Amino acid sequence: MNILEVDGYKAKIEYDPELEQFRGEILGLNGSADFYGSSLSGLKKEFKNSLKVFLEVCKEKEMSPTKEFSGKFNLRIPSKLHSEIAACANGENKSINQWVTEVLKQSVSH
Repeated sequence: MNILEVDGYKAKIEYDPELEQFRGEILGLNGSADFYGSSLSGLKKEFKNSLKVFLEVCKEKEMSPTKEFSGKFNLRIPSKLHSEIAACANGENKSINQWVTEVLKQSVSH
């Protein structure tokens, strides 16, 4: 995964061949903040600088720096997969929601 974490914030890292540097975009913000670096230490340093500036601007504007998520999203899946998920959940005496939540937690914690 191309994710870098600093101070509880995560950024997606991609390589920019035109600049011959890595570009990071901080995720989950109420706006955008990006940074560049040619090494891991440089990326981390610029990540911290960019985040600091973004948080200062948010404080000045009295706005929350992070997006709020409702915890709900619609997902369309094939009916066969839906049936298989229902069977797995039922087999573990869980609701589909409980079962899927556990599977997703396991997936993102790796």
